[in-house]
Amino acid sequence: MPVDNKAARMAPSILAADFARLGDHVIQAAKAGADRIHVDVMDGHFVPNISMGPIVVEAVRRVTSLPLETHLMVSEPDRYIEAFAKAGSTSLLVHVEANSNLHRTIQAIRHLGVSAGVVLNPGTPAWAIEEVLDLVDLVLVMTVNPGFGGQRYLTETEGKIRVLRRLLDQRDRPVELEVDGGITADTAPRAVAAGARVLVAGSSVFGHSGGVAAGLKALISSVEGA
Repeated sequence: MPVDNKAARMAPSILAADFARLGDHVIQAAKAGADRIHVDVMDGHFVPNISMGPIVVEAVRRVTSLPLETHLMVSEPDRYIEAFAKAGSTSLLVHVEANSNLHRTIQAIRHLGVSAGVVLNPGTPAWAIEEVLDLVDLVLVMTVNPGFGGQRYLTETEGKIRVLRRLLDQRDRPVELEVDGGITADTAPRAVAAGARVLVAGSSVFGHSGGVAAGLKALISSVEGA
């Protein structure tokens, strides 16, 4: 994972993009300072919504060289990791709640040559992933219940972010701490203050009244000096 002096890296979520202009929106986000692109995959089973598949990752891969972070909000993620890796995903993020053998799934992801991340829902405690922290490249804390964009940021998740920040700082290898859900120019500084170093934002970027670049720049400005 890259190391820099930014307060936080930005991962715009294309779930909130205009799919009629998806390629253009991704290019705009990249020019405005995005560090990676976040791809939310939903199966209608693990979460009550259905979104995109490997074909969308392939399309986005053609228009940007940025890392593509694929968040698998699906039951039985082992069935899909190879397809998303082949489609161009740089990293694959799986939920502890959707996995019967998290350790094995992480090993399978790493075997495919992509980075591995683990995700915690708001109701899942930090200790649920303590045994795999030395195996992953990223930990994602959901700051909303997954399934839909545009939800309110849950301030009660900040305690878990702080706990994970302490645990990760004790490691001999860098592991990124990311948050996803309700991230805006108002809530981003709170998440960064709690210990997050990567911010996933959808509606506040792609739904900004001033356009994609304005939305992303507002988010970046909100955490400068945080």
